[in-house]
Amino acid sequence: MSKFWSPLVSSLVPYVPGEQPKMANLVKLNTNENPFGPSPKVIEAIQAELNDSLRLYPDPEGESLRQTIAGYHSVKPEQIFLGNGSDEVLAHIFYALFQHGQPILFPDITYSFYPVYCGLYKIEGKTVPLTDSFEINPEDYKQPNGGIIFPNPNAPTGRYLGLEHVEAILQANPERVVVVDEAYIDFGGETAITLVDQYPNLLVSQTLSKARSLAGLRVGFAIGHPDLIEALNRVKNSFNSYPLDRLALAGAKAAYEDEAWFRNSCEGVISERERVTKSLEGMNFEVLPSKANFLFARHEAKSGDALAKALREQGIMVRHFNKPRISDFLRITIGTPKQNDALIRGLESI
Repeated sequence: MSKFWSPLVSSLVPYVPGEQPKMANLVKLNTNENPFGPSPKVIEAIQAELNDSLRLYPDPEGESLRQTIAGYHSVKPEQIFLGNGSDEVLAHIFYALFQHGQPILFPDITYSFYPVYCGLYKIEGKTVPLTDSFEINPEDYKQPNGGIIFPNPNAPTGRYLGLEHVEAILQANPERVVVVDEAYIDFGGETAITLVDQYPNLLVSQTLSKARSLAGLRVGFAIGHPDLIEALNRVKNSFNSYPLDRLALAGAKAAYEDEAWFRNSCEGVISERERVTKSLEGMNFEVLPSKANFLFARHEAKSGDALAKALREQGIMVRHFNKPRISDFLRITIGTPKQNDALIRGLESI
């Protein structure tokens, strides 16, 4: 600990991202990146922006991209907030919309950035245990709180909560913001964006990192009532007025304009997810039902730590969380057919 650190920094426990190793011929299935790549139209749009205009600041409001997303989701542009990846969007949500004095509720097994944001902004967080089958029970969220956030599908479990259950949580908490983090929604779930006009306390966050294969571009957004969006803009414009650069704005817009590529990519992931699930179950793995681009699985006899290490020795990376309740699980990103074949062969050899 440096003597120059502030007291806040000294107490922070930061988020630990998935490892990005520099190994050759690696089968990288540990960070939930899309294996099929972005639309060629994205590359063309970015290349078209590589000109003298880079000396100029980008549009601070991202108006053209907001209009594109608004048209896609049948909402108004003023209902959309853009950020540098959904992580930045979530950070602004914690700061702008969650109330102090009562705890923020989120699942005990969930995206590990949530408790990090609580520490950063000095907000009390309270974990709500998932059921024995690792599902969210809406009844458990009928308690005093300063706000609610959960991924849907949940991460790292991959389990999906139907919209009727999301509505039950919204209806039980009309005076608090409920945030549905939909990073993986396009791999088989139904978005809660269809509910934002009905529930002014609902905010839905999404990212272009997963289904649209743009993890390297860093584009995220939130959709909700204009009052919620105004709060986020106030924080954004007190922090960084230009969160998305010209290349990101152009590439993201092009990604939304190539629906056929997007659909084919999602269908490819879903098809491979089903194939890998059957293979794992054939090797005596318990595989949780997933609507994400990854699987959460544990073997009946071998520990998660031992399996992760044995796979790594073969050049296959998966994610292992040494945490209560899930220490024997592996989170396995769905890769290309070739990568998935290597995973299956590796596990069979173990």
